Amino acid sequence: MEQPDVDEPVFLISAAAELAGMHPQTLRQYDRLGLVVPQRRPGGGRRYSLRHVAMLREIQRMSQEEGINLAGIKRIMHLAQEVQRLEKEVERLRPRADVGSRIFTTGPSGNVVIVERGKRARRDEGRSLVLWRREG
Repeated sequence: MEQPDVDEPVFLISAAAELAGMHPQTLRQYDRLGLVVPQRRPGGGRRYSLRHVAMLREIQRMSQEEGINLAGIKRIMHLAQEVQRLEKEVERLRPRADVGSRIFTTGPSGNVVIVERGKRARRDEGRSLVLWRREG
């Protein structure tokens, strides 16, 4: 069975507000503040996804249970997105950190360049290859 796309904008503002337990005007305010920005239809109507609804519920929880104001919530959400972006970047770079897969070469200017195992250095990156092995 195929999982639903949580990012598919399918809910009208009234349905999203009901699912989140909020008034539609609150969703409009959050949109103006940039807290939860739904996709827009050609006529300008807002469409919310399941991810948007989850974000709305989290905003409500932080506001009501934690006593955090909207500016604080916006900052927290921005930082959470930044953490996700950085985690993806770490995963992208992780294979390059694997000591068994690093080969180093020197560029024309003498700079050391990392070349991934199985790849060739560009002509302008270096002339000699040195396999680095950890001692010990």
